[in-house]
Amino acid sequence: MNSSVNLTKRVLTPTGLRYCPVVMSLNGRVRPDVVIVDGEEERHPEGAYSIDWREGGKRRRLAVGKDAAQALARCKRKEAELKAVSQGITLADSEGTGTGRLLDTAIAEFLEETKLSKKPKTFAAYTKTMAYFRESCKKVYIEDIERLDMLRFAAYLKEKGQAPRSVWNKFNNVMSFLKAQGLRGIVQKNDWPKFVQEEPEVYEKDDLAKLFAACDPGERLLFEFYLMTGMREQEVIYTTWNDGSFTRQTVTVRWKPEYGWTPKNFKEREIPIPEKLVKELKAAKAKAKTCPLVFHTSGCLPKFDALHILKATAKRAGLNADAFWLHKFRSTFATWSLWAGVDLRTVQNWMGHVDMESTMRYLKPSRSQAVRDKVNQIFA
Repeated sequence: MNSSVNLTKRVLTPTGLRYCPVVMSLNGRVRPDVVIVDGEEERHPEGAYSIDWREGGKRRRLAVGKDAAQALARCKRKEAELKAVSQGITLADSEGTGTGRLLDTAIAEFLEETKLSKKPKTFAAYTKTMAYFRESCKKVYIEDIERLDMLRFAAYLKEKGQAPRSVWNKFNNVMSFLKAQGLRGIVQKNDWPKFVQEEPEVYEKDDLAKLFAACDPGERLLFEFYLMTGMREQEVIYTTWNDGSFTRQTVTVRWKPEYGWTPKNFKEREIPIPEKLVKELKAAKAKAKTCPLVFHTSGCLPKFDALHILKATAKRAGLNADAFWLHKFRSTFATWSLWAGVDLRTVQNWMGHVDMESTMRYLKPSRSQAVRDKVNQIFA
């Protein structure tokens, strides 16, 4: 058995989170927060130290905290353990028996890495999830977490009144945390919470006609933009005039570093838009001032009240405001595109989905008169 153990620190680099080798001083100590990145020494106060070794032909990795001296001590201890095992010595206690890896410490380090590498919305979701998990799980060490703890967590969420989909999401978040700690196979396939996959809802054309009739010009452009691009709320919020091409009749979802915003899955994409929307955008741009955002406040800040405006407009139109929400425009865009004969792969690209299955959810049975005529003929 190979008894060598590597000491690294997981830090944020221009290419993402990486496990980088630590730098040792002449006296054999770890230089705190100094690591080797692409052959160069860099200082990284963020992140936590880890040790890794080979066991049974597989690489094992263990988080060992943020203190450099303690991390080195854990590294040397593991080397001694591996050497003893290779010599046939049975150890009374080892790294995997629950000593040293405090659950609270691991959660804090995991959330710090999430904050550094994910979007604020994702960080907030994980923070809330781990708070719930800590309320339900009283274990001290990570290694002591078992299947029953996860089953209790799911039951605890249900007792808190969480919706089935929310229970599944939080359960999945904790499983991601445990996976990051090297814990796998804790739960069985049937242990995962169940939820009903709701069918995407689309707007009826008559309801949209009533909605648009109650809009002022700015509101109408906003909601037609949602409908005719299928873009997500954040994508619409951060759309700038430079993202549109009146010549190609397209709008592009792009990274916006000036607003600290990145597209979902860090993926840019181009969406074709109809002539009707192009004309309306041209007219709006001709009246626009110097603000780069297409939809903005009077102070040229991103506009976050689209949902509130939508509800108010629906109510003003005599419609049920509860039946109107922004994502429903996106569902309608996808479904109408598929009904019009656009192929799945193209719609997938327009929607920015990472897999075909996500797009296929919008492949709803057509409601066209031709389809109704066929049904009538079948049962005539």
